Amino acid sequence: MVRKTAFLGHRHVHKEVEGRIKDAVEEQIADGCKNFIMGTRGEFDGLALRTCRAAVKLHPQIKIEVVFTSYKQLSQTSNFGVQLYGDVETIVYDVENVHFKRRITESIKHMLDECDTLICCIDKDAVSSSSKQFLRYAEKKGLKIINLYRKEDNPFYHMTKEEYENFVREILYGKSEGK
Repeated sequence: MVRKTAFLGHRHVHKEVEGRIKDAVEEQIADGCKNFIMGTRGEFDGLALRTCRAAVKLHPQIKIEVVFTSYKQLSQTSNFGVQLYGDVETIVYDVENVHFKRRITESIKHMLDECDTLICCIDKDAVSSSSKQFLRYAEKKGLKIINLYRKEDNPFYHMTKEEYENFVREILYGKSEGK
């Protein structure tokens, strides 16, 4: 069986994650993985694509697949500001007849069903997160999980409770305590 690694993460991630992705990709290549697959919806996907494209220069045998959720999306410029044709294979799973709000969910499930490893950046303690639901799906499927998330990646990690509450007050009401 040809090994395949998927990428999945929160829509927004810290740029420092890119170095961790690079290390994880190199580890997967050294372990025999030649296929990498990712979506197009968030910063983590963009970092994964950039990292895999750089890895192809050192390891031309690897293959990159990018999953789109509709043919309309495929025909447009991607979220990364470039057309994704030449150096990557584009995939659209048979989800056109699925309600548009479920196309991403169904596409991610198809993607994970094809893989044996998941490289992700997911906060397992997040209250509500579709990424966390997919992480549980991957765990149930028995995929090897490489979670690159660190608590210090959370922008509120170093804030005290008071600083956090003031931050939220300022966003919601335009003022913080004492002002």
